Amino acid sequence: MNSNGHVIKTVDLKKVYTTEEVETTALNNVNIDIKEGEFVAIMGPSGCGKSTLLNVLGLLDNPSDGEYHFVGHEVSGFSERQRANLRKENIGFVFQSFNLIDELTVFENVELPLLYLGVSSSDRKKRVDEALEKMQIAHRRNHFPQQLSGGQQQRVAVSRAVIANPKVILADEPTGNLDSAHGDEVMGILTTLNESGTTVVMVTHSPTYAEYAHRIIHLFDGHVVTENIKEQFRV
Repeated sequence: MNSNGHVIKTVDLKKVYTTEEVETTALNNVNIDIKEGEFVAIMGPSGCGKSTLLNVLGLLDNPSDGEYHFVGHEVSGFSERQRANLRKENIGFVFQSFNLIDELTVFENVELPLLYLGVSSSDRKKRVDEALEKMQIAHRRNHFPQQLSGGQQQRVAVSRAVIANPKVILADEPTGNLDSAHGDEVMGILTTLNESGTTVVMVTHSPTYAEYAHRIIHLFDGHVVTENIKEQFRV
């Protein structure tokens, strides 16, 4: 890990989308600093830049300007291949829509990141079995996503996100398609992962679920407008 403990640090980060008719500034001089082991929630109205920020932080997109330091690398000018290599070794994603592959079983969906990393067959089986047991979804290992409830699908998605032991979990509205009982369950899982040392960055519309985080960053019109640090996490 980089010596200063920063997992994510942005300096005057900008993202501008240009079409023939119009230029849209989605992120404007965003400065955030997330340390190893933090749980940070990002909030703000629709269209404020939350998903764009998560795409940049998740190395799915490059910023238009500014610096982005991720696990000790300045990555703002990285090529797609460089971003992909860094992403698959360090980041797990959890999405609102689960993003499971319908044609694959629960086991095969969770196994996928390990295939990309070239993990041996026996090691893959062991790690997937352990993850499914931990998420209490092992009894559904041979089912397909469409045979599961929303809460079960999100548990599979979280299992897939953590299977490669990433340094960072990026969660985009992870409770958005769930009822409150299943939403609470997913937040409990994210909290447990964070307590075991994983850095969690979560975009949410829910003030209730944002309260699970150590710190809340509020975005408005592409700017960070306020940050709230929970009293027990103040240094």
